[in-house]
Amino acid sequence: MTDQAQKPRMPDEVGVPDPFQYMHPVLKANYGNWDWHDRPRPGVLRHVSKSGDVIYTVRAGTQRQMDVFTIRKLADIGDKYADGHIRFTTRSNIEYMVADEAKVAPLIEALESEGFPVGGTGASVSMISHTQGWLHCDIPGTDASGVVKGLMDMLHKEFVQEKMPNRLRITTSCCQINCGGQGDIAVNVQYTKPPKINHDLVANVCERPAVVARCPVAAIRPAMVNGKPSLEVDEKKCVCCGACYPPCPPMQINGDDSTKIAVWVGGKHSNARSKPTFHKLAVANLPNNAPHWPEVKEVVRRIVEAYKADAKHWERMGEWIERIGWNRFFEMTDLAFTKHHLDTWTGARKSMNMSAHLHF
Repeated sequence: MTDQAQKPRMPDEVGVPDPFQYMHPVLKANYGNWDWHDRPRPGVLRHVSKSGDVIYTVRAGTQRQMDVFTIRKLADIGDKYADGHIRFTTRSNIEYMVADEAKVAPLIEALESEGFPVGGTGASVSMISHTQGWLHCDIPGTDASGVVKGLMDMLHKEFVQEKMPNRLRITTSCCQINCGGQGDIAVNVQYTKPPKINHDLVANVCERPAVVARCPVAAIRPAMVNGKPSLEVDEKKCVCCGACYPPCPPMQINGDDSTKIAVWVGGKHSNARSKPTFHKLAVANLPNNAPHWPEVKEVVRRIVEAYKADAKHWERMGEWIERIGWNRFFEMTDLAFTKHHLDTWTGARKSMNMSAHLHF
């Protein structure tokens, strides 16, 4: 065999990068050898190795989109007050790793003086996982980052302290199909009407077979309208997901009368104490009212306050609702029960998302 045949093919540079090249020396030296950890205060994690080495992680909240000035500021703080090693979490928090306990307090002071709150650990409201919305998504019905700004301004005190019954994970998404995830509270766009088609533009802008293939419920088909090739929607099948809009902007799904926001509750990914669960609808048809979304903030505030006041220690949102029942949940949050909570409704979560079948 030749040398080339004996040498294994090197993988392409794709996937997860090698983490060790950026890892703090203490983390690298004790990889797989950690003994225990605790939280000396909100926003600070302490990990102790079996070798006796200690590493502190300081977590601070940041915005999802950051300019170069902010990134440089955060990096400068890491160089001056930490050990020069940072990472970003999936919830857009920044974490600084330091091996010297004496550096923790000055680092926290430096972060908070620059407007970066330290917290988001333990039984708190962590930074809201969200998408980018109007900045660069091709199908946004709202600006998730703007919704998050309004919510976190309201929930800031629950980020910097650990006084919730358990961790409270909130997610937001800009549309119904691309982003977001299961959360104790999920704020998602809700399209309420089929797309409005500008038939004069379809033939010039859209690749019609791609649009037909994009529809998850086969509600779109080619058509001739006013002598021009276009598309038509079977509104009895359409679930108003908006998947047709990115490949065909003339199929406009957004509008003041058709783009609403829904709040879901009770979802979680973890299997601690209870199995993972899908979230369920709490409120539908909230106005998509930029730039502060006051109606959404009010609903989330009611849910958070009821959960904090009534849930038992270590109960997640869904576990609390399961214990008290949905009737009591709606009473405590002063929210209305509507037709959208029935699983016979065309867009109900149970009918559309919990089965391998498509229901028309």
